[in-house]
Amino acid sequence: MLADVEAPRPVVSHDVIHAGRIFDLVGDVVDLGETQVLREYVAHPGAVAVIALDDDDRVLLLSQYRHPVRSELWEPPAGLRDVPDEDLAVAAARELAEEADLVAGSWWRLVDFFTTPGGSDERIRVFLARDLQPVAEADLHTRTDEEAGMVPVWVPLDDAVDAALSGRLRSPTAVTGVLAAAAARARGWSTLEAVTV
Repeated sequence: MLADVEAPRPVVSHDVIHAGRIFDLVGDVVDLGETQVLREYVAHPGAVAVIALDDDDRVLLLSQYRHPVRSELWEPPAGLRDVPDEDLAVAAARELAEEADLVAGSWWRLVDFFTTPGGSDERIRVFLARDLQPVAEADLHTRTDEEAGMVPVWVPLDDAVDAALSGRLRSPTAVTGVLAAAAARARGWSTLEAVTV
C-alpha cells in the first residue's frame, strides 16, 4: 500500500531564528548519518479546513485577501490550530461557525496534507461537513481584519473542480479539499471516516 512514512532523523541542535506571533522561523542541524545539514523552516501550529456541502452538492467558498501572495483567494472556511490541545474536529466546527455562520450535523475526515513540506511543518486536516444550519443569532462571531471582508459564495462542486483543475483556484485548502470531495463523491462517499464533534 502506498503511504508516506514518518521517519524523523536525529536533531543535533534547534535554534529559533525568529519568534513570530503565529509561527516561528527555526533552524535544525539534522544528522543524516553520512553528514549533518542545517535545515531552516517555518514552525507552524497547523490548521483545519472545512468543505461544507449543501443538499445540492454546492461547496461554500470564501473570498479572503492573502497578503504574502498579494491575492484574493477563494478558500473553504479554515483556521489555525490556535487553541492548545483542541480536537481537530472541534476546531473545524469552530471555524465553520466563526467564518461562515454555520453548524453542521454530519462530519467526516476528508484529507490530510502538508502545505509546503520543504519549508514548513504546517499540516492541515480537511473535513467534510453536511446537514448545514445557520448559527444561532446569539452565537454569531464578529469577524475582524481580513475576515471582515470575506465574501461567501456557494459553487456547484463540479464547477469548483473545474476551477481547481484549470488553475483558477490556487488556495491549497480549496484545491485539495474540492478534489478530495469530488473523489469521495465518485466513490459513493464510502471511503470517508465519520468524526464526532
